[in-house]
Amino acid sequence: MLPKIQGQAVGRKENLASQQIVEDHLKNILKKQENQNYKAWKTPYAPKNPHSPFGDFPKEYIPKEKANKQKVNEPVHETSQNALITNKYQGTHQGTGGRTSSQLLKKEEYKPAPPKAGAYDQRTITVSDFRRYYDRGDLPIKVDHQGSVNRIIWKISPEQLDYHHYLPIFFDGLREKMDPYRFLAILGTYGLLESGGNKILPVIPQLIIPIKTNLNTRDPSIMEVQLKVLQKLVLSGEMVGEALVPYYRQLLPIMNLYKNNNQNLGDKIEYNQRKRVIIGDLIQETLELFEQTGGEDAYINIKYMIPTYESCILN
Repeated sequence: MLPKIQGQAVGRKENLASQQIVEDHLKNILKKQENQNYKAWKTPYAPKNPHSPFGDFPKEYIPKEKANKQKVNEPVHETSQNALITNKYQGTHQGTGGRTSSQLLKKEEYKPAPPKAGAYDQRTITVSDFRRYYDRGDLPIKVDHQGSVNRIIWKISPEQLDYHHYLPIFFDGLREKMDPYRFLAILGTYGLLESGGNKILPVIPQLIIPIKTNLNTRDPSIMEVQLKVLQKLVLSGEMVGEALVPYYRQLLPIMNLYKNNNQNLGDKIEYNQRKRVIIGDLIQETLELFEQTGGEDAYINIKYMIPTYESCILN
């Protein structure tokens, strides 16, 4: 008999999309104190919008000023004025001392340090299918700007949608960092999971690739959103947790990498934990939900992929 799932932290009502917008504004305010400007999508890893609705301009039509900015300027070394002095005995040589000899040992050549593995480095974020479908107007969703908090409006009831087509698209949009794509993808995913019922279980195999792609970006904000959606997914219907067990080999390696990603503050308090944005704690909550909803074989499969995980049922 499995214990009752403790879903207090998971089941409470929270507007994850609005929370992401507030976090971006807060980071922008803090960056302005350092005379900097923070934009979540202005990173070398975020996908770039095309030049026009019809795609990028050909290279020959790009203005020369913008084309030259993309080139990396080589460093210009200063030339010593003394190197141009002509010595009547030795001729012209580069340097100030001419030809000299020394008994000192030759200075060792510079050897660069061995490269880092980069396991925790962020990866380039590819453009999601959600952005492409939304720009074409193929998604039955739009933003409702009434009131103090933005909401979403469904043009068609979620119960009438084809989950095999729309649910993977919304999951793919969870890695967006620019609004309104991020806002619509998060709230749209939550809306589909709340209204899905028995339609969610047959779509599980199509959700594995978007989930794996989002986690492998190694971007903390994207991983945070994806982990919370995973918790919502396993609680959205019966047998969903058991249907995810065969795909633990695709989903759990990145969790094993970040499982201990917590801040060691000693006896201090991490006030950021109220926002549930600490990756290590989110991974622990997600693994416990996987074990509680995954049936008898869930724990042994989690233990195989994450050896440091301890059961919340057997212990």
